[in-house]
Amino acid sequence: MSDAHAGRPILVGYDDSPGSQQALTWAVDEARLRGLPVLVCHALHWPYALRPIAQEVLAQIEQVALGVVEDGVRRALELAPGVDVQPLLIRGTPAAVLLEAGRDAELTVLGSRGQGGFDGLQVGSAAVQVPAHSARPVIVVRPLLPPGSQDVRIVVGVDGSPPSLAALAFALDEAALRGGAVTALCCWTPCGSSSWQDPLPFVDSQALRRGAESRFNEVVSHLARNHPDVPVTTEFVSERPQRALIDSSKDATLLVLGNTGNESPSCLLLGPVTQAALLEAWCPIAVASPSS
Repeated sequence: MSDAHAGRPILVGYDDSPGSQQALTWAVDEARLRGLPVLVCHALHWPYALRPIAQEVLAQIEQVALGVVEDGVRRALELAPGVDVQPLLIRGTPAAVLLEAGRDAELTVLGSRGQGGFDGLQVGSAAVQVPAHSARPVIVVRPLLPPGSQDVRIVVGVDGSPPSLAALAFALDEAALRGGAVTALCCWTPCGSSSWQDPLPFVDSQALRRGAESRFNEVVSHLARNHPDVPVTTEFVSERPQRALIDSSKDATLLVLGNTGNESPSCLLLGPVTQAALLEAWCPIAVASPSS
């Protein structure tokens, strides 16, 4: 961690939902490993913007919100008594509040869905909006399955784009903190596939693949030099990235992706691979951007 980031808190969105309780557990663990404080954040939001609210009703809502934050702080201190935990209550929607508070945080942690939404909703709006707009890393904690292994294994998608290189750097940092290993996964789409309909003329597709795989291994090796004690495995596969990454997350501790990738339309702030992972991954997802 650089001196410029020293003391930045781990921000966690908390609303007492099961998802936010899981996020709190992850955030406290991050803070303990990094030697940083935890900021337990709750958004005070009146959902009926065009309807006035009486002051006494607002006071009651604020009192309930304060109770939620205090509960989060209490839970965090029980999980890690030695960690500095502070409350933060701000008026606004959850996504807006977390994005504003997250500007000064080391990273933001939130559950895949909170108290809002409807039954059957797989991922809440904040879990999509915050990773899409945040300049800092964001970890979205999906409902946790029983771990298949006690070993820490972090999977990261790498396609050579700046966001994916930021994701690789974050994955290596996280593995170093947790004493785990990294699997760097790159997906190759061959000529004549569903997304590349016709073979290019005068092009040796196998030579293209060999060159891409060689460059992939070089990039991973170069960044891995910063963490020589972290075991790193590379996988170069001919498979669609959504499926390959989601399948690889089944026995992973964390899946790390860039906010966008090489195939992401320029109009999107969150690429289709990352969006699919937020919906279907078997483990928590970390989303990094080039400015992380």
